Amino acid sequence: MDNELQMSTKYDPKSVEQKRYQFWLEHELFRPSGDKDRPTYSIVLPPPNVTGMLHMGHALDFTLQDVLIRMKRMQGYDTLWLPGMDHAGIATQAKVEAKLREEGISRHDLGREAFLEKSWEWKDHYSKTIREQWSKMGFSMDYSRERFTLDEGLSQAVRKVFVDLFNKELIYRGKRIINWDPAQRTALSDVEVIHKEIKGALYHMRYQLKDGSGYIQVATTRPETMLGDTAVAVHPADERYQDMIGKMLILPIIGREIPIIADEYVDQEFGTGAVKITPAHDPNDFEMGLRHNLPQIVVMDETGAMNENAGKYQGMDRFACRKQLTKDLQESGVMVEIEEHIHSVGHSERSDAIVEPYLSTQWFVKMKPLAQQAIQLQKSEDKVTFVPERFEHQYVRWIENIHDWCISRQLWWGHRIPVWYCDSCGGMTVTYEDPTYCQSCKCTDIRQDDDVLDTWFSSALWPFSTMGWPEKTDDADRYFPNSVLVTGHDILYLWVSRMIFTALEFTGQKPFQDVLIHGLVRDANGVKMSKSLGNGVDPLEVIEQYGADAMRFMVSTGSTPGQDLRFRIERVEQARNFINKIWNASRFVLMNLGDFKVEDIDLSGNLGTADKWILTRLQETIGQVTDYLESYQLNEAGRALYEFVWDDFCDWYIELAKLHLYGDDELVKKTAQSVLCHVLDQILRLMHPMIPFVTEEIWQQIPHEGQSIVTAKWPEEQAELQFSEAKEEIALLIEVIRNVRNIRAEANVALSKMIELIIRPSDETTEKLLLQGEAFIRHFCKTEELTISMTAGTPEKTMSAVVTGAEIFIPLAGLIDIDQEIDRLKKELTTLNSEVDRVRKKLSNQGFVSKAPDHVVEEEKRKEKDYLEKREKVQVRLNELQQ
Repeated sequence: MDNELQMSTKYDPKSVEQKRYQFWLEHELFRPSGDKDRPTYSIVLPPPNVTGMLHMGHALDFTLQDVLIRMKRMQGYDTLWLPGMDHAGIATQAKVEAKLREEGISRHDLGREAFLEKSWEWKDHYSKTIREQWSKMGFSMDYSRERFTLDEGLSQAVRKVFVDLFNKELIYRGKRIINWDPAQRTALSDVEVIHKEIKGALYHMRYQLKDGSGYIQVATTRPETMLGDTAVAVHPADERYQDMIGKMLILPIIGREIPIIADEYVDQEFGTGAVKITPAHDPNDFEMGLRHNLPQIVVMDETGAMNENAGKYQGMDRFACRKQLTKDLQESGVMVEIEEHIHSVGHSERSDAIVEPYLSTQWFVKMKPLAQQAIQLQKSEDKVTFVPERFEHQYVRWIENIHDWCISRQLWWGHRIPVWYCDSCGGMTVTYEDPTYCQSCKCTDIRQDDDVLDTWFSSALWPFSTMGWPEKTDDADRYFPNSVLVTGHDILYLWVSRMIFTALEFTGQKPFQDVLIHGLVRDANGVKMSKSLGNGVDPLEVIEQYGADAMRFMVSTGSTPGQDLRFRIERVEQARNFINKIWNASRFVLMNLGDFKVEDIDLSGNLGTADKWILTRLQETIGQVTDYLESYQLNEAGRALYEFVWDDFCDWYIELAKLHLYGDDELVKKTAQSVLCHVLDQILRLMHPMIPFVTEEIWQQIPHEGQSIVTAKWPEEQAELQFSEAKEEIALLIEVIRNVRNIRAEANVALSKMIELIIRPSDETTEKLLLQGEAFIRHFCKTEELTISMTAGTPEKTMSAVVTGAEIFIPLAGLIDIDQEIDRLKKELTTLNSEVDRVRKKLSNQGFVSKAPDHVVEEEKRKEKDYLEKREKVQVRLNELQQ
């Protein structure tokens, strides 16, 4: 116990948090014990991007992990929470390039090496910022093991995976339609494309037959791609076009001859049943083009501008070309109709540019063989457990229909593709170490591929590369597979699936046992937080105003697994108030402990009913909180703790204990001190994972054993401290006291005014329990006269209530002016009758019910219910007074 510390009258997070975090770091409390006799529990932090500051989504994700790791540490597990950061390829390069543009230069002005130096400077700056944020939020990570996706060890792991997959012919280079970001000038994988509904148009055009015998009508949402058309396709069974199959068309504007082909892919029921085929600019057309050996004509460059194949439109931006081409087609009579059309258009996740399907030479991973392993895993008893379970079904459906993964990116920041080309023989060299000559012809004139790997390629190895793989390490042997992955549902496909694929392929094990999926953080109105909308919340600003513990408690208890979290500052204020409640209760306990020491705690005997009750409720709460946390129901754990701490301990037990603390019986006082000290200690331990700073600060000042609450033993249920009869008795007494207080409030009788109270039990058991608690009833109900008897009569002019097994009566004579109260209640009843009539008339009006918005109708129904309940209560009270 830190005797030199004194608890201030008000909890001040700023004076506590940095001091306590430094204490934890200095004593290396976050490092694994390495004790081989202990079970292990490990988490690797989903690495935040070094693109900027952490946001509220990070605060949610990382707090959930910290709650789990702190609990397991206290339960005696050998715990590892390994932190790290992601280089975030395209996202970081975009940030660095934007900064350079402000200085009036581009990456090409600098050159590759100088640009990478600037990128590393950016990384160093923001990684320092992120570490500071981790510390301010109180995260108990082992910083000695921190990793970065571009560090030397992870780069070695990336190289091995690439080379091994290449040698197994699971990585290949080829020309395919990929998602192209014209703004960033790089390829994107399918899951990096965000589809948005936008207002566009459907352009209907006529292509004339070469022989002059007619035309065929097609439609497109991207008319500029027609410049790359190499065929028009119809279904082979479509009777409308039987005579046209094999004939040639004249491509408008360009004048190129293109064939009419037959392919079963075409839906003859859709539109005219004829579709234009652009193999270089549409994935489905690309596959059809391969089947029919069609030319692949690319009509745009990497910036989204039209190229030399676009004829007179060369150099125009794709959308400017669309506008001019549409005008030209209208003037030439080719354009039949332009129809408004709402359709889903892919946008780059990073730049928000409209994605262009683009024929390009890229590197790909064959995913089907890897996916098969993952599918088989989920059919076994040792499968990865998803929480909530519905995400497993989404994951399995996705991997069953997976496409090859485009892994090359036209960037400079990232893992450069480990392939060297020989200009002499045209061969490729792919090795674990950088080569000095061509493996095929021994020529030394070789050049490395300019592209880098998709960020997610290195992130896919995160659970085991961070443990030292491909080297054999003690950490990998002990802490892999990880116990749980905590992440958002938005990267289920981007990241979670790929970690499972790679772990199975390269370690023969699943990467983690459980996947806890949480939702997104939204604002109070349910809108996703974003910089563009200006509705984001900086977690550090919340901490500055309310303290880290208040923010942590809010986010960790604010949503259920898989559901989005609505951030409301009122809930942070509620959490702050809860923390202050704990602080004030702790101050009360400390002020009444005197020189009480931890060795003085004695719960073996002399326990009163209130003592037994709070100890019983404590055991129940320990069991509930432990079960909830271990099943990832942090919101329910928070609710159970809140109810026990605020209601049972603070509002009831502390008040009950005052009767013993301020009495003359020293033995009874010692018992109350023992119970207060023990229950507070257990509360602090149970609360510690969610609110670590304030619990450490208080715990250090109450009688305790051990260096820090961080490593204190997690509470366990004790059967010998459960007393069912005491629980039943206090529950009854609380119900009585609450009802008496409610009657006082209804009758406008001050709590300080003494009353006569009559309680008529319905059976001997209840009568016995009430008589045993007579002292409590007298104290809390402020009774001048108290009668507890099964034979008690019903007095005149009384207010009453029914509790479990008993009736309560408070005679009103002498407490209030009964005639005046009757007049007041009659007026209130008249008003309520009028309101009931008004709202019922409104709800019986079919015109109102059918035309008014649903929420307005529901509000009127709520009012009706509220008025009826109030009217019934007023009528009951009126009847009681008029008896």
